[in-house]
Amino acid sequence: MPFRYGTGGFVLLAVFLVWTVVKSKLKKRRNNAKAAALGCLPPPEIRSTNLIGNSILRESMKATKEDRGPQYVMEKMDSVSPDCHTIKVPIIDYEIVVTRDPENARVLFSSTDFDISHTRQLSWMPLLGKGIFTSRGDIWKHSRALLRPQFAREMISDPQLEEHHLQNLWGRLAVADTASGWTDTVDLAPLFFKFTLDTATEFIFGTSTNSLQQSDEKKELSGHFNAAKVWIDKRGALAKFYWLMNSKEFKEHCTTIHKFADGLVADRLAHPPEKFSADPEKGGRFNLLNELAKETQDPRELRNETLHVLIAGRDTTGCLLGWVVYFLARHPAVFEKLRSLIIERFGDSPADFRSLSQIPYLQWIINETLRVVTVIPLNERIALRDTVLPRGGGPDGKSRVFIPEGTQVLIPLYAMQHRKDIWGEDVEEFRPERWESHRPGWEFIPFGAGARKCLGQQFGRQEVSYVISRFCQKYDRIENMEQGDNRVRLHHAIENRSGTGVQVRLHEAKTAS
Repeated sequence: MPFRYGTGGFVLLAVFLVWTVVKSKLKKRRNNAKAAALGCLPPPEIRSTNLIGNSILRESMKATKEDRGPQYVMEKMDSVSPDCHTIKVPIIDYEIVVTRDPENARVLFSSTDFDISHTRQLSWMPLLGKGIFTSRGDIWKHSRALLRPQFAREMISDPQLEEHHLQNLWGRLAVADTASGWTDTVDLAPLFFKFTLDTATEFIFGTSTNSLQQSDEKKELSGHFNAAKVWIDKRGALAKFYWLMNSKEFKEHCTTIHKFADGLVADRLAHPPEKFSADPEKGGRFNLLNELAKETQDPRELRNETLHVLIAGRDTTGCLLGWVVYFLARHPAVFEKLRSLIIERFGDSPADFRSLSQIPYLQWIINETLRVVTVIPLNERIALRDTVLPRGGGPDGKSRVFIPEGTQVLIPLYAMQHRKDIWGEDVEEFRPERWESHRPGWEFIPFGAGARKCLGQQFGRQEVSYVISRFCQKYDRIENMEQGDNRVRLHHAIENRSGTGVQVRLHEAKTAS
């Protein structure tokens, strides 16, 4: 009997493997025929070098661990040819397409044939639940309709809120030597993430975490966010095998974050604010939870949507702030020029957001930072049905590429924003002046594009502009204090953070406010 069952199991396994191979070949034949009928040609292909077919995945994960993940993607495409901008990559039992072609990006972000993949949804779901970043179809449309009107309102911009938390940040940067005016060496990166957590929670919930005023690092919400994001990034890197990356630790981080948001939502639903005091139109301070609660009373929905905005408002803005100061410390002439423009226009007085948007050089610096380090280095879409990309196929890369239903397409924004044929031979140089003449199109989409374009991108730019302008007013020098080889390390935790932090010391201006 055991022998019979064992033989039967072997036969079933053999039949399954044969069926899998036959099915794969039939699918490939069908796709090839459809591609030919549509006039499509395949792009260059980069194959794994081992039998299992996962060497590319392993190389990518190793590069990410070494803080050079975005550069690895660019180098891999360049290894085919600097003129190769679309490739096919077989991984184990599936294929992905990678493209750094702006015309393909336009189609991927604007065509209804593409949307976010299920693997992205499910990788994020334990932390954020269903919401604007993890949903498709009608659920996504509902989330978008709920949130979009709030970010279109002028009164969400609040310099007083920014200033309050900025003063808390500066309280952590006391001058060590009053005679010299220099602070101690400090890593601004974690302080900026705490700052944006404090401003984002007050903007969203009406109550700040005040993490800049806390001393117990282990109990801070900021630490739970950082740790949870690392797990999510690892899950995303495994694509369809995301489910292999799970742990009790990850669940505990998610639970802590959920408990924080659930408490604030429950309090808001149990104690609605008085109408006048909560109305931004009549002088009340804006907070997102109040506005969303006017549209829905579902506690889970309110928690999910506010956490989605909190992740975006805290992480990308904190990351961008750190990188701007990182480059200003390494380019003192850029900082000196920016500071002179800010002082000439505003003196020591805090500027309003609208006035800061009218300082072109400040906006060029932000653009150049977003281009060089690409805060969000990689985006993705999946084909909802059989479709095509307009370029990338054939020997010259100009033919259409057939994309079968279910194929994931990666858009490496870093690789696209480091193309010499688009940005010039000095593409690796941090040079804000390039934006005096460069008019960005689909080759520069740091906040995404199309229907899923980041709702809070203007809000984030305003916050960064305000903080950097205030740093220019308070400090007249920012000195780079990083030790080592000075290599730009792109620490990928969804967004690109500096792998060495933002190690600086600052010299306080005598007239600082």
